[in-house]
Amino acid sequence: MKNCLTREEYGQFPAVEPDLRLSYGMKADQFGDLYLPSGEGLYPVVILLHGGCWRNRFGLEPLGRVAQVLRQIGIAVWNLEYQRLGRGGGWPSTMQDVARGTDYLRLLAKIYPLDLQQVIAVGHSAGGHLGLWLSARFHLPSGSELYFPDPLKLKGVLSLAGVADLVRGVAFNICQGACTELVGGFPDEVPERYQQASPCQMGPCNVPQIHLVGEYDEIVSAKMVQEDVIELRTQTPNALINFEMIPEIGHFELVDPTSAVWPIVHKAIMKLLHLE
Repeated sequence: MKNCLTREEYGQFPAVEPDLRLSYGMKADQFGDLYLPSGEGLYPVVILLHGGCWRNRFGLEPLGRVAQVLRQIGIAVWNLEYQRLGRGGGWPSTMQDVARGTDYLRLLAKIYPLDLQQVIAVGHSAGGHLGLWLSARFHLPSGSELYFPDPLKLKGVLSLAGVADLVRGVAFNICQGACTELVGGFPDEVPERYQQASPCQMGPCNVPQIHLVGEYDEIVSAKMVQEDVIELRTQTPNALINFEMIPEIGHFELVDPTSAVWPIVHKAIMKLLHLE
């Protein structure tokens, strides 16, 4: 096994002060950090979604450096916090928060120079699942607890070691039972919840997706991510769904702007925003 970054090292990533911290709801974790580039004009937007197994151990702070790097190249970042397991999260609040926080960009765009025609989601680990879910939520029936009318459209999703199928996540025991904790039961107990919370089960893909995962990822298996992508491609044969397993890295290098693999992440973001 190569010398990959650990959870402890990830937790020590330095926080970077945002331009603004703004609440999109009344709960303590219903807020986002907004990073705005300098200069004139409308800015493309990255909705940044942190990981941590949907649990409360990690918040959005370790992704501050990612937000800073993107801000420096003219991209606005909405680093989104949400309720997690152990702190008010789970079914349905975690997904509801991410939906509500994303749609809140419409209000922010009335105040700040954000280009809502150029919005992508970039999610790491559990955040990868949430980003993919955001792109699929327009399929939800109006009777779903996760349904929000007129969801903000995304231009693409970059999933960094993300989980596209929670049923497969259960089978692979991702994060030691976190998938069942998130949904509130096993697939045979609450199948309709898995259908509404698993991007692979929600309907055809409508936006381009890029899936990156490390060869030595011990938290989200590269094999599982590859199987998820195969399923997504089967559902939507003509969709733009790219997959790359990056050799000799683990789970956390993908969100470290100082790592040797960051140029791959940067290139994927620019491609989805058509800024290449």
